[in-house]
Amino acid sequence: MTIGEAVGERILKLCKDRNLTVNKLATISGITQSTLNNIVSRRNHSTTVSTIQKICDGLEITILDFFSDPIFEHLEPEIK
Repeated sequence: MTIGEAVGERILKLCKDRNLTVNKLATISGITQSTLNNIVSRRNHSTTVSTIQKICDGLEITILDFFSDPIFEHLEPEIK
């Protein structure tokens, strides 16, 4: 799994756990719906840390909470 795929899946899991739609998360995070939809649908392959921080702010979690998930344990190398 790539980092982009893992980030998208993590966002979807967090939304499901909190009974939020992706569009609602975009609104409370202050990012556009198209940006968040592109991340979770894997059309965006280079999400910035700043965008992830905004998502975390909207979810009221830390960035450490975001990345503290087994999905990030076995990522494919970015350099091949």
